[in-house]
Amino acid sequence: MAPTRLFRLPEKRLTGFVPKSSPVEKDLLAVVAAFGEGYNRALTGDPDVSDLPRHLHGFAFEGAAMSCTLLDTITLSGNRRLRALTESTGGSYDHLIHVGAGWALARLRHTRWPGIGNPMLRWLAWDGWGFHQAYFKPRRVFHDHWIERGARGATRTIRDQGTGRALWFRTGADPELIVRIIDAYPQHRRSDLWAGIGLAAAYTGVSDRPDDLLAAGAGHRAHLAQGAAFAAKARVLGGHVPPGAARAIETLTGVSPHQAADWTDQALTRIPRPGSLHDYERWRAEIRGTYEQHAGGILQ
Repeated sequence: MAPTRLFRLPEKRLTGFVPKSSPVEKDLLAVVAAFGEGYNRALTGDPDVSDLPRHLHGFAFEGAAMSCTLLDTITLSGNRRLRALTESTGGSYDHLIHVGAGWALARLRHTRWPGIGNPMLRWLAWDGWGFHQAYFKPRRVFHDHWIERGARGATRTIRDQGTGRALWFRTGADPELIVRIIDAYPQHRRSDLWAGIGLAAAYTGVSDRPDDLLAAGAGHRAHLAQGAAFAAKARVLGGHVPPGAARAIETLTGVSPHQAADWTDQALTRIPRPGSLHDYERWRAEIRGTYEQHAGGILQ
């Protein structure tokens, strides 16, 4: 069977994840559809997504990265397709491409991956891993709090950030439901889940309730801000910050998208020769520290 048929993702396989009757259902379906389009087009060797709305390009490239990584891994091609995808985008979607690679690694249970290009962004593959697991195994992840063996070590915090992103989708961006599900998790895992919530809410920008989300995550605002700052950097790098994303970023960080993106860059300058997992966690901590300093050190 040809790889394009073996690995193809039917639309129903993806859209079934989106909660019905959610106020943002239409917007979430558009995001999922863009991911699927990017994924399935890249399977055929043509990852061009220029005909899609610009605000959806990042999701499409995330999907394309998943299929490129799947094919690269099973054909032992040394990330050839994924590198070509990265080069074709001029580096504008590196964050999403690394996350998309993580979807494939989770699917293949492949825990060792050297990454491509930026040594810090390669850790985002674990974020994509976490999203994939929660997307396809929501009951085990959200209710049983299951962690697969491959992610039970130091990468668990990044994996949980991806799980938080998936939770935002799974709940239809409902702050009350998000709180109920996260509060059932062990205390030491909640902050990383909130970081993922902030990242998803800020990057998609489809919710009209960012203030409610900020209030819901009152005890984890620095993590919400860190996730939103990651989203800001990814949006700014892509050259387009949709109004909804800009509003969510400003609400969750207290600054403009460009300033929040700059937080991530400035944090990196304080880490000598960044690249290790420890460096990645320090990067996130530095961003949280910048937020706390901006907020006057008083988190409500």
